[in-house]
Amino acid sequence: MNATESQNQPLVRPTGLRPKFESIYMKLAFHLAERSTCVRLQVGTVVTSTDYRRVLAVGYNGNATGLHNGCDRTEPGNCGCLHSEENAVINCDAPRQVEKIVFVTHLPCVQCAKRLINLGNVKRVYYANDYRIRDSIAVLQSVGIEIEKLE
Repeated sequence: MNATESQNQPLVRPTGLRPKFESIYMKLAFHLAERSTCVRLQVGTVVTSTDYRRVLAVGYNGNATGLHNGCDRTEPGNCGCLHSEENAVINCDAPRQVEKIVFVTHLPCVQCAKRLINLGNVKRVYYANDYRIRDSIAVLQSVGIEIEKLE
């Protein structure tokens, strides 16, 4: 192959080497979790458009802005930190009619599942790690939100 022929060859990366959007956004959720100030569990959330072209909001768990960067208590599930999904919902200014996909490092609790329902038009929730209580799966599915664990 001469220089002209090699210049005319398209530069294509093999499809199998490209990471899926699901993998990219879950990694982003884990990176966001690194900002968590909760001593027990670090959780991150990413909300995207369904075509994966836009990040609509992010969140991680921790105390409210302006308060000390730590938990108020040591009781699991009652440490006083805002949950990552809760912060993502607060940070999301996309209208309810915009369809959304949510990536969370851990299975949402029931209350956060309800917050995601009220965010509006969430089509799917991906999570990587199980939570000690799995009731949120039935809550999300009851309103037609798909939920999937990414391995």
